[in-house]
Amino acid sequence: MTTTTANWHFIDQPLDCSGLVPEARDELIITTVHVDGIWQVLSRYGDDVWILSGGPTNRHANQRRLDFNKVPYDFRSQFKAMLYRYQRRGRAGSTRPGASSMKVLFTNALPFFSFLESLHIRRVCDVTPMLCATYAQACAERKSARSKPLSKAFLTKLYEAVEALFELSQHTDDPMLQPPWPESSAAIKAGTASATAYSTRNSTTPLIPDEVFCSLFAAAQDCIAQHEQLLSLRDSVQMIEQRYQGRDPRTVNDASNKFLKSQGWFLGVRKLRSEVRDIRTACYIIVASLSGCRNHEIAFIQRDACYKTEAEDGEEYWWFNSRSMKTDAGHTAWMIPEEAVTALKVMDRWAVPFQAMIDHEIAQRRIANPADTGIAEAQAHRDAVFLGVDTKKNNLVRTLSLMSWNSHLNTFAKKNGIVWKFASHQFRRKFANYAARSKLGDLRYLKQHFKHWAMDMTLLYALNEAQEMALFIDVLDDLDILREGKIAEWTNVNMPLSGGAGNSFTKWRRRDDIHLFASQADMVQTIAENISIRSNGHAWCTADSGIDCIGNGGLDRIRCSDCSHSIIEPVHIPIYQRLYDQLALLKDLEDIGESGRNRVKRDLARCAKVLQDLGYDPEQQKPTL
Repeated sequence: MTTTTANWHFIDQPLDCSGLVPEARDELIITTVHVDGIWQVLSRYGDDVWILSGGPTNRHANQRRLDFNKVPYDFRSQFKAMLYRYQRRGRAGSTRPGASSMKVLFTNALPFFSFLESLHIRRVCDVTPMLCATYAQACAERKSARSKPLSKAFLTKLYEAVEALFELSQHTDDPMLQPPWPESSAAIKAGTASATAYSTRNSTTPLIPDEVFCSLFAAAQDCIAQHEQLLSLRDSVQMIEQRYQGRDPRTVNDASNKFLKSQGWFLGVRKLRSEVRDIRTACYIIVASLSGCRNHEIAFIQRDACYKTEAEDGEEYWWFNSRSMKTDAGHTAWMIPEEAVTALKVMDRWAVPFQAMIDHEIAQRRIANPADTGIAEAQAHRDAVFLGVDTKKNNLVRTLSLMSWNSHLNTFAKKNGIVWKFASHQFRRKFANYAARSKLGDLRYLKQHFKHWAMDMTLLYALNEAQEMALFIDVLDDLDILREGKIAEWTNVNMPLSGGAGNSFTKWRRRDDIHLFASQADMVQTIAENISIRSNGHAWCTADSGIDCIGNGGLDRIRCSDCSHSIIEPVHIPIYQRLYDQLALLKDLEDIGESGRNRVKRDLARCAKVLQDLGYDPEQQKPTL
């Protein structure tokens, strides 16, 4: 240890170490101890182990040691910078911490750094709200040494450590760019503080009804299916217009219509152009629906944006590149199914003549004035694919505006007989809802498109670190909403339920201790946080894993009828009625043997029990009074 003058490290040292060269930074004093009237340095910044001073004497010496060898290597320097700031100034609104508080933050932050390391994240600035949400989900699913879920109080401490890292990192050379859970808190995430089940976003953005969305999506698919013919006709008409350049417009129009009739198109040039514009709208609908992109992120899409990666199991995943201004993510990627890839490749071809018009504009501007600032503005749009002609600005070609898109979407919907007031941001909301339903297993339409979203979030991130992560936050929000909505239905005393878990719910609803919850919302939220839910098509399964499923993964539907993990509700009545009817035809067959007839009778009884639990008479095929 070396000597130093009293209080030097408190008075003269900087409040944080940002901008310091490593040599000067490593010499910063962390703690001193008073020995025989002389202040001795106990720990310096560069030490692998910081020995803290102060604190009660009844604490073990280990409680005053911060061993940075326990911190993943890539984060040691960053974590030291945060803890130094914490020691010097504390957190906003609080005093400087003592040794105990320093140790608590150190200990509770270690799991988070280990989590980041497992995802190959090496810098704090790369931490996103999605990663933090995934970490919170992983913590909530962890078990204690006694195989019990971690307590809400302990989860709160783990989440508070992440909040502290965000705040303290702002005073380092490598800050986290966004709060860990915007518009929420550690206490809310852990369930120790109440929060509304529905976020502001979800209450203000209308969810497109399934029947409306399916009709719009199908209309977009039909439109894109005709792109080859329509774009070939468009290109041919464009060649005719170039050949007749300078001639009377009526002459050009007549020549174009004559050609179109020869190709079997009798609706004229104007109708052709309208149909070609619809291709652009249809591609937008497909891409927005299957990517979850915001409008400005789709506007940034340029030609040849798609690429694919291959997972270890050989399965291919498609992506496209774009930019996001919402979360400072900059250039990033979105995972898409092949139908969205097709739509973007159609747009690559669709945009060719418009991109050529921008190239022509740039060339003309350079001839007129090489210093024209409009050249740079035009260059910002030259490679975009979702382009349009601005008739109010001398027919300049530019990326379509948000207002224009909302108009085009509603025009397309009206043309196809679809009644709904569309806005571009509704597609992100619908995407999150569909992805969440896919994760719950409760999705039929577009199931193939959303299959990857049923995977673990950590695995999804591992597929491509460039993907836009804020979208996962929206999916998790909708997942919570859907789960809580389903629990709210099951806790309603007027809803009949069957299945082992369903019958347990029915009995539980009659108990007298439900009033222990502060409110219905608190009860629903608490149950939703502690129950696993997934759909298998003929029941809701609450088994935590596939090995707990007695129905062979859904192959033997009737076994779900009395499984302790199943919840069957009125929406499943048609399934069990059909099973009952089919089994009734088998019960008197002679060639299935005695064992076969016994099984049929057993399964008939199971189906009848389900239907009767749900207030339905299988013989009369109608609700019971």
